[in-house]
Amino acid sequence: MDYGFVRVGAAVPLLKVADCIYNTQQTENLMRQAAEAGVQVVCFPEMGITGYTCGDLFHQKILIEQAEAALSGLMERTQNLSLLTVVGMPVRVENRLMNAAVAFQNGKILAVIPKTWLPNYGEFYEKRWFSSAQEVKADQVMLCGHNVPFGTNILLKNGEACIGIEICEDLWMPVPPSSYHALHGANILLNLSASNELVAKNDYRKQLIAQQSTRCIAAYVYASCGFGESTTDVVFAGNADIVENGTVLAEAERFSIENQLIVSDIDVERLNGDRMRHTGFTANFLPEIGNEYRIIPFALAELEEAKIGRTFDQHPFVPSGKKLEERCHELFSIQVQGLATRLVHTKCKQVVIGISGGLDSTLALLVAVKTFDKLGIPRKNIEGITMPGFGTTDRTYQNAIDLIQSLGVHFREISICKAVDQHFKDIGHDPFKQDVTYENSQARERTQILMDISNQTNGMVIGTGDLSELALGWATYNGDHMSMYGVNCGIPKTLVRFMVQWVAENQMDDATAKILADVIDTPVSPELLPATDDGKISQKTEDLVGPYELHDFFLYYALRFGFQPRKILWMACRAFDGVYGKETILSWLMIFYKRFFAQQFKRSCLPDGPKVGSVSLSPRGDWRMPSDAVVRVWLEDIENSATV
Repeated sequence: MDYGFVRVGAAVPLLKVADCIYNTQQTENLMRQAAEAGVQVVCFPEMGITGYTCGDLFHQKILIEQAEAALSGLMERTQNLSLLTVVGMPVRVENRLMNAAVAFQNGKILAVIPKTWLPNYGEFYEKRWFSSAQEVKADQVMLCGHNVPFGTNILLKNGEACIGIEICEDLWMPVPPSSYHALHGANILLNLSASNELVAKNDYRKQLIAQQSTRCIAAYVYASCGFGESTTDVVFAGNADIVENGTVLAEAERFSIENQLIVSDIDVERLNGDRMRHTGFTANFLPEIGNEYRIIPFALAELEEAKIGRTFDQHPFVPSGKKLEERCHELFSIQVQGLATRLVHTKCKQVVIGISGGLDSTLALLVAVKTFDKLGIPRKNIEGITMPGFGTTDRTYQNAIDLIQSLGVHFREISICKAVDQHFKDIGHDPFKQDVTYENSQARERTQILMDISNQTNGMVIGTGDLSELALGWATYNGDHMSMYGVNCGIPKTLVRFMVQWVAENQMDDATAKILADVIDTPVSPELLPATDDGKISQKTEDLVGPYELHDFFLYYALRFGFQPRKILWMACRAFDGVYGKETILSWLMIFYKRFFAQQFKRSCLPDGPKVGSVSLSPRGDWRMPSDAVVRVWLEDIENSATV
């Protein structure tokens, strides 16, 4: 199985101007190197057969004939290579000379795609030699002894992989040909280029490639000519980039004096899934050219599963490096802005938060504090309530009190033990039977206290549950499941810890930061079962439902891209190699899907809360799922994966 991946390459060969034999030899070397690397599609630079800087030599018949002969020789020598290769060369059509891309495979030309937009300004004067694709009506061209498809309205297709081709300046236009290609199905876009180097041009060019890749929800493979092109007036640095939906997967070394080949695996399934969700993308379909595109089949060489080169971050919700700090700042700002807007709209100047000493309630309290500061409301208007119960440990209890007092929030302590004991008597429950009733009674009692105090103070109950808990249904229905505004509903568990740490380091004094550091180090627990004899937490959430880092990984790829369980399992095994074995990952994946489907009824009536990322479980927006959906197909896919 290739799991929807296609291996592509961008090649920058050494070149000698007007020496087609030498140039095709270098091209052949890189083709063989690409084939050995398992590349299925490889793109070469613009005019790579002759050289882009031939100038008026393009009007020499011998050069045009030599280019065609060199291509014939190249195809003959590489007919045993199954990779799809696209090279650039001048091609004669209807007494015109075209700057063209030639796609061939196994010694056979599949199509010739001409350049549409010819630069004729500054250092460029292509119209001196070439005609635009818009000036030619032919849809066939004679090349290397065969009539082959010709035109810009050509896509090469194999299964879900669909390739569109444009040339250099085409990308720089307001509506590049690749935009049309993408709207007609192309998800891998190739650009054969000869873009010279100027100060700061590289940054602009890279932005252009990334933006076009994003707009087209496609992979963009860019190859530009390098060492050997004439430097009479300009210099070419041999730029090459492979970008998938705005993310740079590989890039070449600039100003190299060696042959270069960059390789990466494109997740076509991911791209197609994104397009299916973005209905606005298909709404842009252009009917006036809808029937003119020609689809040409090509063969994809086998890409062995074991050789797929993509790696996957263990924590896809958590960016790395400097981006993490920027992301935490942005996420926290969204939470604060959301709560501020809700408070202003409701004219509410009091909030009520249950503080357990755990991460989630801590983050919610920090959001409330910064919101009140933003609105100029005294922090004392925040009711920070700690509600110790049967499982509360000294560590979390003291952290809750210290944090509330350090932040200058109004402190209240209300033990739930007597009330819950009375409730057990009322419903006839044995308090020594520590089952789900024992646990949920405590969660609901706490919620009742918060709701009733909100009535007393004319305040708003702030929810503390996070995205991961919502996905697993790890919340007591009509208990901690309920609030009046859930500020953490879009934050996954793997990110909560980093958020609290960021606030501690950037927004708090040393004393408060010290308290937050201990909260961060505390194991995740609902603390609904009695502590151990030595006062430690006895009920650790991850021992019961599984590691949150795995569940967040599953959640991200299941919801963000709609991947099937077997692909998520394969990706997780790669990401967590050496951390968890396949059997462990498989068992928790099974639990994830069982809980996700079974607990939808809790998500169907969630309180309002801010969306902060691309994955959200709001029943009013991002995730609309029937509570009685059957999980069988997903579980069978996991079971079948166990034998692969």
